[in-house]
Amino acid sequence: MTVMSAAPAAVSSPRDPAAADGTRHAGFILVAVLWILAALATLATVYAVYISSTATAAAVRDDSLIAHGLATAAVEIAALRLIAVPKDKRPSSGEVAFRMGKASVSASFVGEAARIDVNAAPKDLIAGLFVALGAQPEAAADYADRILGFRTPSSGDGGREAGLYRDAGLDYEPRGAPFVHVEEIWRVVGLPPALVERALPHLTVFSGRGEINAVDADPVVRAALAGATPPAAGGGEGGQAAPAVLPDTIREASDAVRVHIIMAFDNGRRRAAEAVILLRNFGDDPYRVLSWREDADLPAEAPPPRPKGEGRP
Repeated sequence: MTVMSAAPAAVSSPRDPAAADGTRHAGFILVAVLWILAALATLATVYAVYISSTATAAAVRDDSLIAHGLATAAVEIAALRLIAVPKDKRPSSGEVAFRMGKASVSASFVGEAARIDVNAAPKDLIAGLFVALGAQPEAAADYADRILGFRTPSSGDGGREAGLYRDAGLDYEPRGAPFVHVEEIWRVVGLPPALVERALPHLTVFSGRGEINAVDADPVVRAALAGATPPAAGGGEGGQAAPAVLPDTIREASDAVRVHIIMAFDNGRRRAAEAVILLRNFGDDPYRVLSWREDADLPAEAPPPRPKGEGRP
C-alpha cells in the first residue's frame, strides 16, 4: 500500500513583504481612527461649551428683557399713584412694591426738587453744595462762578469765560446755554474731578427750579442752604423740619419725579433702573420719560481727560 504524505503547509516568513505591508496598513488605519476620535472629542467639547455659553447668554438676555418690562411697570405704577390725586395733595416722595412672574420689584420715587438744578440754582446754593462737600468757601464760590459762566451766554462778558477754557488748553468753550445733562459739569473748567464726582448725585437738570424741597432733600443738599447745619454736625433725619424756614426752599411737589427701581429675580440675579418722568397732561399720556437708565447701580459715565495742574478743593 502506498502511503501519501501530506504536503507541508506554506508558512509565511516574518520577512515576507506582503505580511509587512498589511501590518503597516493596519497601523496607519489605527492611527487615523485615533485622530478622528480625538477630533470628534474636541468638537464635542467645543460644542458643549458653545451650548453652555449660548444658554447663559440667552438667560441673561431674557432677564434683561424681563427687567425692562418690570421697570416700565414700576414707573407706570408710581406715575398712577401720583396723578391719581390733585396736584396740591400729591406726595413728593414715596415707595411702591409688587411681585410679578419670578421677580420682586421695589421702587422709590422723589421729586427732582430734592436736587439742585444746575440750570436754575443761584450761585449761593451751588457754592453751598461745594462747601458741604468739603471745598473751602472761597474756592466754592469760584467753582459756582464757573458753572454759571458755562450756562450763561458769553456775549456780555467780552469773552472772558471762553478765555479761561483756552488758557486751560481745552479745545472747547463754555456752552453759553443750559446744561443738557448733569454729567456735562465734567466739562466745566477748573472743577476738581473728585468734587464733581461727589456732587453729581445731588444735581439735576430736570427740576427747573432755583429752590429745593428741603423735606425730601438728602442731608448734603440741605446743608447747601444758607444757615443750614453741615451734615457732619447735624445731618441726620431729625433735621428735616428745620430747612422749611430757610431761603431757597419750597414745599410743593415737583412735576419732575425720579423713580429708582430694584428688581430681584428668584434665580439670584438683581437688576436696577432709574427713570425721571414729567407728570403733565400730554393728551393720551399723563407723563413723559425725560431720562431712562438701566443698571443704574453701575458707575456713572467716565469723565473726559482733564488738563494737568488743576487744583483741588
